[in-house]
Amino acid sequence: MSVVAGTPERTRSRKSVDADVDVRAPLRVLTMTTLFPSAASPRHGIFVETRLRKLRAHGAIDLRVIAPVPWFPVAWPIAGRYATYAATPSTEQRHGVEVRHPRFLSIPRIGMSLQPAGLAAAAIKAAREIRAEGWSCDVIDAHYLYPDGVAAAALARELGRPFVVTARGSDVNLIAQMPGPRERILAALADAGRVIAVSEALKNGLVGIGVSAPVIEVLRNGVDTEVFVPTSRDAAGVRAGIEGAPLVISVGNLVAAKGHDLVLRAVSQVDGVHLVFVGTGPEGASLRALAQQLGMTGRVRFLDNMPQAELASIYGAADVLALGSVREGWPNVLLEAMACGTPVVATRVGGVGEIVTDPIAGELVDAREPSEFAGALRRVLQRHPDRGLVRAHALKFSWEPVVHRYREILGSVAQAGRH
Repeated sequence: MSVVAGTPERTRSRKSVDADVDVRAPLRVLTMTTLFPSAASPRHGIFVETRLRKLRAHGAIDLRVIAPVPWFPVAWPIAGRYATYAATPSTEQRHGVEVRHPRFLSIPRIGMSLQPAGLAAAAIKAAREIRAEGWSCDVIDAHYLYPDGVAAAALARELGRPFVVTARGSDVNLIAQMPGPRERILAALADAGRVIAVSEALKNGLVGIGVSAPVIEVLRNGVDTEVFVPTSRDAAGVRAGIEGAPLVISVGNLVAAKGHDLVLRAVSQVDGVHLVFVGTGPEGASLRALAQQLGMTGRVRFLDNMPQAELASIYGAADVLALGSVREGWPNVLLEAMACGTPVVATRVGGVGEIVTDPIAGELVDAREPSEFAGALRRVLQRHPDRGLVRAHALKFSWEPVVHRYREILGSVAQAGRH
């Protein structure tokens, strides 16, 4: 039976089971993940923070976050993302929640097998500090299977607490396909109170690697419809630097898996259409070179990552959001764009088909061929879907049922862990 914090089941005396748990207190949740924003990297893992913000708004949750970052000695800009790690504060408050960022050793390319142990050691040290201050959790909430989920299993053993872990995409589709990490993921998930998958496709992937289906629950992400709202398209177009022309946007880290090159090649085949990329990453230089090779330099702009409120204005300026990903879990950008009234064209990967379920929302492309993608773009641009109806589709994916069930899961796992 699912037990929700605050129900009569939760108010029973349990001092004999766990003397340091206050039966009258809100459910105490310790989130442990490397996917979490910071002052130095405000959009990193923002989907995890958004879910937790909605969870806290939904009911009585006492939340602390441990979000380790790789150790790096200096915050010199030339060091790229490593400088961001160095600039991350050790402790900060985000939306009223205490977030700790302990450091762990991460050696690029060769340190993958060592990451879970280093991450676990950093998280355990931070959790001990929190406990010494008089706070301990009822349940551990982890996000991403490797190294985070494997480290969370070690943290749970150390604290004597149950844990829940959420699978989010490439942890299943990529990392879990490697024999070494897969074995460690399966060992960790065998101890988990519940495994959450953000899409049905990811659940199928988990079952495919050997996770028991009954412990997996699909719990999608939602969309923040208060942040992502339709805006004045003229003003938004000025902000995007594009006025008076059909506009396609491609939002996400500039990495190969996001398929920005597919989008660029497709847009080059659609006359008069401009393209804006929003994001940063190692593929930036090659995308700029490709734009020049395709004769697209006058029709392409590159914008850096930006706060969500600013991103909403870019969505509002666009005629179509394009997502050319090779793999996905549950791509939030699709719902964000649609909540702003902007239809989408996306490759049919991962949970994408669970989001784009109505032609009003856009089109899916089955083959990774620029000509097919270009054809889908032309059709959506010609249809001009009613932006109010596009937003109405996104509103079906609100956070309310998600966080209600999320709270039930955390509460029931916490309760079961006391017996």
